[in-house]
Amino acid sequence: MAARRDLRSDAGQAFPIYITAVAGLLFLALALFAVGQAGATRNGGQTAADAAALAAAQDYRDQLRKAFLEAIANGGAWDDLLNGRGLGSTSACDEARWFAGRNGSDVTGCHGPEFLPTSFTVTVRTRKPVGKTVIPGTERKYGEATAKAVVTPRCTAEPPAPPTGRPDDGGKGDGGGKDDGKGGDGGKDDGKDDKPPIDLRCDGVDLTIDPTRLDLFPDAKDLFSVHLAG
Repeated sequence: MAARRDLRSDAGQAFPIYITAVAGLLFLALALFAVGQAGATRNGGQTAADAAALAAAQDYRDQLRKAFLEAIANGGAWDDLLNGRGLGSTSACDEARWFAGRNGSDVTGCHGPEFLPTSFTVTVRTRKPVGKTVIPGTERKYGEATAKAVVTPRCTAEPPAPPTGRPDDGGKGDGGGKDDGKGGDGGKDDGKDDKPPIDLRCDGVDLTIDPTRLDLFPDAKDLFSVHLAG
């Protein structure tokens, strides 16, 4: 009878320890779940920041291409544009806000274009918090993240080819065209024929832009690359 009483006594003492161990494991599991939930919120914010920064940089790249084309068409300066600079005000951060919203976040900071290298830095905050967990305060904890996207020129300008005509010939033939009225129809009046081709070197490949055939103007992605920094 004494032995039986001892067994019952041992079982009674072990039961509270068992309950405590189970409760501890359950709390640990819930804490790990809270950490995972916070990590998921943080990852969602980082995805939104990456998308927003890339959107801003790509929009800026498209504007560079448009300004570059217009400068060539109008005979303006385009060197800075080819190097990723020279634009005035830009709507690139508006694109960043739109893409952040599509990913459930709000832009809290958008800086750019920053130069050397040309880039945009975007900071976002998730619209939804982590939520209630066993860790106090997570219901008011939002995911925040920052991303930087860089616009890199693919092309460099080649020096213009030296003139091949003889100075003595200087324009005698052209002068004859003016006398019979044909020279005016040749294209000088529209300002196109006197614009020499522009030779570029893009990622090791030669590219020539003909100012008289701007319908063949290269795409923005052929002139500039966009990538996340770091």
